[in-house]
Amino acid sequence: MRRAVLGDELTGVRAAEQRIRAVFADAGCTGWLHARRCTDSGAEISVDGRDRVVTASVYKLLLFVAFCRHVDTGRIDATERLTILPSDCTPGPTGIAALHDSVTMSLRDLATSMMTVSDNAAADVLLGQVGLGPVADLIDELGLAETRVVGGTADQHRSLVRDTDTHSTAAAFAALADNDDAWSVSAYDPSYTSASTPEEMTRFLRALWSGTVLSPEQTEFVKSVMRKQVWAHRIAAAFPHSTVRVAGKTGTIGVIRNEVAVVEFPGEYPVAVAVFTRAARADPNLPVVDAAIAEAARIAVTELRRPLSEE
Repeated sequence: MRRAVLGDELTGVRAAEQRIRAVFADAGCTGWLHARRCTDSGAEISVDGRDRVVTASVYKLLLFVAFCRHVDTGRIDATERLTILPSDCTPGPTGIAALHDSVTMSLRDLATSMMTVSDNAAADVLLGQVGLGPVADLIDELGLAETRVVGGTADQHRSLVRDTDTHSTAAAFAALADNDDAWSVSAYDPSYTSASTPEEMTRFLRALWSGTVLSPEQTEFVKSVMRKQVWAHRIAAAFPHSTVRVAGKTGTIGVIRNEVAVVEFPGEYPVAVAVFTRAARADPNLPVVDAAIAEAARIAVTELRRPLSEE
């Protein structure tokens, strides 16, 4: 009987993976996905989930956790306040860069802005406080062999200006959005920019949710901040129910659209899911790809849902 159940599960997994591939194809994008329950179960959904992919702003999750580890060890005071002038910051459509006057914020509020609205300026200020070394140490200690963070958003913007032969970040992004040009920039190549695999990101999320990476206090802080992310057009769009919590982090640059998240149904094991895409078109807004991310996540999470009593 047990063998029959396992066979049925395997059949369901394979069918789910085929449906996810069809979703990506219909949306006109290449897609990579991995999903697993936040348990010791070996069950997984994988669509090229061990391929290396560009993280874009998903790197901010790794920086966030490295920051929280410093808070745990006392190397950083989360309540320390910094005064920041927006005109001196990394450009971005949200957060500090969108403001006009200097602001004074605590480090933990900078981290919150970085995660909830993907604040580029806050991310680079926080990276200056934490450093790349502790982020790399975190990655190494968790055995994420294919994951790396090579710099912050400002570093990425400088590479875009160089690769597109333009003179400003705005001009670089305008060039990338032109469908008449097929740009090959380092920001699109996981060999040259911050990268990971979908499988390593769900493994990272599972470790976070298990409480083995941070103290109970900082673990809860990470979860609560991730649940406040304002972007509801990708994975969260697949679960528009008041009782379901989605704790996520998006990443977007040019043709790259991603999100990693933990989906929590009441009375069930949380499911970690990571979806990375590269679109065929360069339009700044591609709702069809965002919808594909949501649908792919819905298929994967639905297949893996289990009540707490089952494991």
